[in-house]
Amino acid sequence: MARAGLTADRLAAAAAELADEVGFENVSLSALARHFGVKDASLYSHVRNLRDLRTRVALLAGEEMIDRIAAAVAGRAGKDALAAFADAYREYALQHPGRYAATQIRIDQALVADAPAMRRTAEITYGMLRAYGLEEPDLTDAVRLLRSTFHGYCALESTGAFGAPRDVRESWERAVDALHVALVNWPRNGHDRRPPQLSP
Repeated sequence: MARAGLTADRLAAAAAELADEVGFENVSLSALARHFGVKDASLYSHVRNLRDLRTRVALLAGEEMIDRIAAAVAGRAGKDALAAFADAYREYALQHPGRYAATQIRIDQALVADAPAMRRTAEITYGMLRAYGLEEPDLTDAVRLLRSTFHGYCALESTGAFGAPRDVRESWERAVDALHVALVNWPRNGHDRRPPQLSP
C-alpha cells in the first residue's frame, strides 16, 4: 500500500514534514523508508542519495517561504515592505523549524539557477532593497545584513535563548526599525550619501 505512488516530490514533502517533527539534521533515508513502510533501497529509484533528498527539501521549503513573503510584501514599499518581509520570514522560521533549517544549507549553484523559487527570492529581496536606492555591491551587502539579522534572531528565539523579560516581538520590531534606518542611511562609497525619499 505505502509503496504505490512513491515519487521524488512525495518523498520530499514527507521529508519536510519529518524535518519539522525531528529536526532537519535527523532526516535520513532510513527514517523516510520507515515512514513509508519500505526498504531503504526502494527510495533510490526516486532520489539519488541523502544529499539529493535534503536539497529537494530545501527547494520545497524555499518555495513555500518565498510564497509567504511575496504575498506579504505585495503592494508595499519602503519600511512597510521591509516589515512585512521580516514578519513573514520569522513566522515561517518559527512555524516550520525543520523546513527553515533546510533553507540554510548550501545548494549547488547550477540547481539554484534552474530553481524558479530561488530566482523569485532574489527578485523580491533585491527589488525591495532597490527601493532604498541601493546598487551593487551595496545590494549584496544589504542582503547579507538582512539575512544574518533575520536568521540570527530566529535561531536564538527558537531555542529560547532570549532570557530578558523584554517581549521578543517588540525587540523584533525594533530590530526591523533599526534595519530600515540603516538602509535609508546606507554608506555609499564614492556615491551621493543623501538618503532616498521613502514613505515611512
